[in-house]
Amino acid sequence: SYDMGGHDTYMHKEIFEQSEAVDRVLRGRINDRFATVHLGGLNLDAREARGVRRIKILGCGTSYHAGQIGAQLIEELARIPADAEPASEFRYRNPVVDPDTLYVAVSQSGETYDVLAAVQELKRKGARVLGVVNVVGSAIAREADGGMYVHAGPEVCVVSTKCFTNTVVAFALLALHLGRVRDLSVTDGKRIIEGLRRLPGQIDEILKTEGEIKKLAKDYADAKSMMFIGRVRGYPVAREASLKLKEVSYIHAEAYPASELKHGPLALIEPAMPTVAIVPDDDLLEKNRAALEEIKARNGKILAVAHQEQEKADHTIIVPKNEDELDPILMGIPLQLLAYHTALYLGRDIDKPRNLAKSVTVE
Repeated sequence: SYDMGGHDTYMHKEIFEQSEAVDRVLRGRINDRFATVHLGGLNLDAREARGVRRIKILGCGTSYHAGQIGAQLIEELARIPADAEPASEFRYRNPVVDPDTLYVAVSQSGETYDVLAAVQELKRKGARVLGVVNVVGSAIAREADGGMYVHAGPEVCVVSTKCFTNTVVAFALLALHLGRVRDLSVTDGKRIIEGLRRLPGQIDEILKTEGEIKKLAKDYADAKSMMFIGRVRGYPVAREASLKLKEVSYIHAEAYPASELKHGPLALIEPAMPTVAIVPDDDLLEKNRAALEEIKARNGKILAVAHQEQEKADHTIIVPKNEDELDPILMGIPLQLLAYHTALYLGRDIDKPRNLAKSVTVE
């Protein structure tokens, strides 16, 4: 087993390994001359990449959320229609498998049964499948036509943190590659590359605020339930943060697109139901602020994760700004620490939460 390196839990160690891990997934892959990336293992030449009409990403749990952010990155940078779906749902709905669709299977272990079974079914139907996997030589890596390793290094804690972050960065690389084969300009390619290079330092900046997040965790640990909201880029971040809190602290949480609150869930908002809001400084800032006002008007307590202080929030965790497309990678990191410190405060078994396994190899 791996040494904890002075940390009390593997989860804490792995959260703090993220800047190093992101550096690893980028290493050797950036091509400055053409403002693109080199992904030798995709086995997809430029002509084939141009022939892709749609991308479907399949994963489970945290990998599914990473795929949701990945789908948005691909749509934004490469302008190819993309979406993510839980692998188990995909398998059981007798999907229409299209020859012009590129399928991407996401799994930390590379052995996740639902994902592996989806890959095998797709191969049987003649689809092209890429793997985005952490464990080298694993089953999904062997079955796929090509793909990329996320190089997060060993992840021992059942709850995934660094592998999630590295998987999203891997999708940013895939999106940049596909974008540059298609219509993404050299200027935009350079802008994204510069943003990617800033990530490790910005992750370290966020981790330095651990003390303040630990205090906030005590403030929210008595909640019976929490709401996580975000819109467009912020929504999968809210979903993943909500999952982290559930998995490791056992506090019930749900994630909603901010715009969906008024279509029902607003009925739940009261002082005892805190909301965590993802509020990036992008073209949706005013819309997100309006949602905070709706919650405040109903006496909801708000913790915002934002690029600047949010006056409507009770607390704001400020994160460094990157390029709009890459901001989701950073915005979830303080919420990993929030989940961690909430669980610690409540005395949970952090590395092995009840009822869960690290590698889900059953149906």
